[in-house]
Amino acid sequence: MKILLAVLAALVVDGTLALYTPSSGVIDLTSSNFQRDVVRGDEIWIIEFYAPWCGHCQQLVPEYQKAAQALKGVVKVGGVNADEHKSLAGQYGVRGFPTIKIFGLDKNKPEDYNGQRSAQGIVDAGMKAVREKVNAQLSGKKSGGSGSSGGGNADDVVELTDSNFEKLVLKSDDMWLVEFFAPWCGHCKNLAPHWQKAASELKGKVKLGAVDATVDTVMASRYGVQGYPTIKFFNKGEVEEYDGGRTASDIVSWANDKAATNIEPPEIVQIVDNDSLDNACKEHPICVVAVLPHILDCQSKCRQNYIDTLTVLGDKYKQKSWGWIWTEAMAQADLEQALDIGGFGYPALAALNAKKMQFALLKGAFSEHGINEFLRDISFGRGRTAPVRGAKLPAVVTVEPWDGKDGSLPEEEDIDLSDVDLDDLDDVQKDEL
Repeated sequence: MKILLAVLAALVVDGTLALYTPSSGVIDLTSSNFQRDVVRGDEIWIIEFYAPWCGHCQQLVPEYQKAAQALKGVVKVGGVNADEHKSLAGQYGVRGFPTIKIFGLDKNKPEDYNGQRSAQGIVDAGMKAVREKVNAQLSGKKSGGSGSSGGGNADDVVELTDSNFEKLVLKSDDMWLVEFFAPWCGHCKNLAPHWQKAASELKGKVKLGAVDATVDTVMASRYGVQGYPTIKFFNKGEVEEYDGGRTASDIVSWANDKAATNIEPPEIVQIVDNDSLDNACKEHPICVVAVLPHILDCQSKCRQNYIDTLTVLGDKYKQKSWGWIWTEAMAQADLEQALDIGGFGYPALAALNAKKMQFALLKGAFSEHGINEFLRDISFGRGRTAPVRGAKLPAVVTVEPWDGKDGSLPEEEDIDLSDVDLDDLDDVQKDEL
């Protein structure tokens, strides 16, 4: 009870949800101070990524505060409210709460903390990181913090000019961040290594380019460039001002958010063969498997309504890169059995992690609200899971894809009675009597 009251008292700090007060010894980290204080700093950090509603996070509070007090002056202990700073959590691959990471010798490659969730366990991990850093520095190895802001490949920044800008950027399906700079500009020179590093990290997601606005003045004039550096975001003809920070981490985080926002919604694919199942489940972290009623029980309009609901939710969760598939009831009986689907009737739905061979079943309503609540829990690592029966995905029965039409019963075969002598039938019936 005392722990619960302490947690509730700490829930509001500076007007935002938080688990730790300023006096707790746990430093509040945000998207605005993380790069400066953690990545570019020389100190070792232990950082918890949490959500205020997370029960395990709330239980950890007293032990984490105790560790922070014990490590004061030796290792910094911080907390990130991942509900408030989703992009920061996403940057470090946070998928569940609490997630604790140790930023030690190489700040660009933090280590996951997998020890006991106790003050002693956290302190031991912090002291181990201290020893490793001291020994590395004693042997001459430099810290991997980003204070030097090096890294990246200069070739990953595309040189843009008045002559190639339209072809490479404006007529491209790729997303672009473009810097308009002047060679004499001090801020541009400071940005250069960060821009280069961000270009390398974003390779394959967002392209980064640079325009010498003192030479290629046409494009600079067209987009109203009046100061340097000016950064703009281009996506399929749309132009937007860049309003993020000027470090590689800031640029990558901003671009990743834009990339996620502009992802095409996933297609809701019918399971018609093994490839359709494998592509949805084995190529994605999670696949959402829906089993819809038989077409005779739920005709085309009814079925399309279910698929439309899945489409809306697929768009909502598109940043998760999940696979979305459906099948007709009993068309893939082995798959239903492996996922315990069908026991509560149809429609039914499961979220499957094919890598771990674990699944969770939707127990609520098969509606936009009901499925959303279920998937929200899944996205935060909550909800009960069970192992797939047989510990592997069963083989899929090859079926014809749905043609979008109503179902119909098979036509009854016409029986020709023209050769039947009704008098003979009467004689047979009399004999039987």
